[in-house]
Formats: sequence, structure tokens, C-alpha cells
Amino acid sequence: MTDRLPSAPWTSREDLATLVAALDSQAEGNSRWVGGVVRDTILGLSPKDVDMATTLLPEETMARLEAAGIRSIPTGIAHGTVTAVLSEGSVEITTLRRDVSTDGRHATVAFSTRWQDDAARRDFTINALYADPRTLEVFDYHSGLSDLAARRVRFIGDARERIREDYLRILRYFRFQARFGSEPADAEAEAAIQELAAGLKGLSRERVGWELMNLLSLPDPAPTIARMSELGVLEQVLPESGADGRAALSALVAHEIAEGTAPDGLRRLAALLPASPAMAEQVAARLRLSTSQRKRLATAAAREGVAGEARALAYRLGAVAARDRLLLTNQAIAELDGWECPVFPLKGGAIVARGIMAGPEVARLLRAVEQRWIEEGFPDEIRVGELLDAELAGR
Repeated sequence: MTDRLPSAPWTSREDLATLVAALDSQAEGNSRWVGGVVRDTILGLSPKDVDMATTLLPEETMARLEAAGIRSIPTGIAHGTVTAVLSEGSVEITTLRRDVSTDGRHATVAFSTRWQDDAARRDFTINALYADPRTLEVFDYHSGLSDLAARRVRFIGDARERIREDYLRILRYFRFQARFGSEPADAEAEAAIQELAAGLKGLSRERVGWELMNLLSLPDPAPTIARMSELGVLEQVLPESGADGRAALSALVAHEIAEGTAPDGLRRLAALLPASPAMAEQVAARLRLSTSQRKRLATAAAREGVAGEARALAYRLGAVAARDRLLLTNQAIAELDGWECPVFPLKGGAIVARGIMAGPEVARLLRAVEQRWIEEGFPDEIRVGELLDAELAGR
């Protein structure tokens, strides 16, 4: 595998060249691209973020950015991270660090000037890759390039020790395995995970929820979710899910692909759970999902017995909720493509004008006409008038 980054659109960004010049004006080699941006570029993928590591202390980083007219934000300055606000996308710049102590959730770190120290504290070999911003030379301290070529997700150093430093690395392992890994998986990593899975209970639910949703948003997380169950991990973070949920997830992924719809983590989470809105609410609260996510998850969970016309469902629930229910119950969604939900053209005033006293009877007539309008496929206003005539005649 290459020892230089291939050319990519982000490597030619003028704002990044300005950033490099600000931090490393004398070409001292004090700053390098790091982590996912290096890994993804080597794989020919478009990186989501551009991160930089530097030997400069945070205060010096900010001073140099200010001198160059680059706005900076001390987003995590206690841990050495400064964010440079650039025209084409912000960059997180973090001072090289080494771990001093950890408690399974948080690490106490000290700043360092050695690249090897910084690489040694990262989780996986494929994430401990650095690149010179000028020459694009890749620096690999833990055989990350060979692991990347083999699609092998491997902890740096002793897997048990790395997990004990931060149990979230168990979930990160599965997310990276689902995205980059191949079979067979790293035996040492899986043995350590199976032994230490119970440590996940001590993590904040926000962190667990974030990792789980990101895993479920990948193209096909079903095999990885199945392996998490085999190793005793899934029951620690999602005990409500069982064999039926894993089968439902596999079926959903296949149906999403057949329908040409994008992966969606929340919909996949719904598949893993029993069709119980109350349980969905409990899981959403535990994982600290947003209010809108909780509502959507509960609506998707109320899918028992759902069948029928896609547009009618979309009219009642909204397009997103309708797609969720249809996909979860193996129904087609093509009728919703490009379709705009209509507005029911009949108002209560029009019924009152026909001699019906305002009150419950008007509401009943509105519901009756609306139901027939939905069943007929949302006809025009003239037909709605005819439907009202029919209802009035039948009183």
C-alpha cells in the first residue's frame, strides 16, 4: 500500500494550504494530517472531516492562527484541541498527547512532542496514520497500512488494555469492522471484547447511543450486529433486541436495497426492537435520543398490522413515518417518490353554509368525507363536493 497520500480534492484546498503555512511557516514539520482523513484518502473514499495533529501547544496554535488572520475556537483546549474556522470547512488541530491515566471512560493526558506517543494512545492501527501536509508522505507507527490493505481492524498494543482505557472502544471496533473489516475478524480483539463486554454498562448513554446509531447507519450492519450478539455485546447496549430483531434488521437492509432507499440508523434501530411503541419510548429515553427521534421511533414501532396504500399512510403519518412503516413491513415505497402530500380542500365553514349547525355533526361529516377522499386517491375539489353531497343525502 502507498506510503504517500494519493491526490484528492481536499489535498488541493487553498484554505488548508493557508493553515499549514500559518502553523508551519518554516517547514519544521510540526503539523500533520491524522486519522480518518488519511485512512479514507488512502482507500479512495471522501473523508468526512479533516483533522490535524501538531507538536505545538494549544496556546501557540491559537497565536499562530490569529497572526495569520484565521479564526480559532478553543473547542477542547484542556485536551489540546483547537478548531480552525476555514472557508471550506473547519479543521480540528490537536496537540500530540500521551495517556497518563484512564478509568474506562475518560483519560488524563499530558502533551508530548513525540509522534510515537500520540500514535500509541490511539485505538486502532488504521487510525494511527499521519501524513505530511506538504509532501503527503504517510507515517505509520503500528503497521496500519498493512492492516488497511488486509481490511483488518486491530487494536494498537494489547487489546484488553486498550479496551479498559475506554470501553467505548468496543463499539468503535464494531463500527470500524462493519465499515472496513473483513473476515475472519481479529481473534485477539474479539476475545478481549467478549471478556470485557460488561464494562459497557458504565458508559454514558449518549456515547452508546451515538456509536450505535452510527453503526446502524452503515450500508449493511446486520452481520456485525449478529456478531455483537454472539460475543455478548448487544445485550449490554440493547437488551430489548433478540433473534427476531436481528432477522428483521437483515430483512430491512435487503428491502432498503431493493427499494433503492438510503440507509437510516433510526429505522434500523426500530427493526431491532419489538413492535411496541412503549418499549421504543423507553429505549429512546435511555439512549438520550432527541424528541423528534423518540417520536419517530415510537411511530415506527406501531407497525403491527400495517398494510395498504402508501400515499394514504403518508397522508396520515407524514412521508418519513410512512416510509419507515412500509419498509419495516416489506412494502413498496415507489408511490411516494416525488409525491407531494395534498391538503384536504374541505373546511367546516363549507358544511355550515349547507345548513349544518356548527358542532359535532360538522366534525363527523369532515371525517367521513376526508376518509372517502383518501380512499379514492385524493381527488379534486369538485369530487370532494360530490362526496359531501352524498354524505349529506345519507344523513
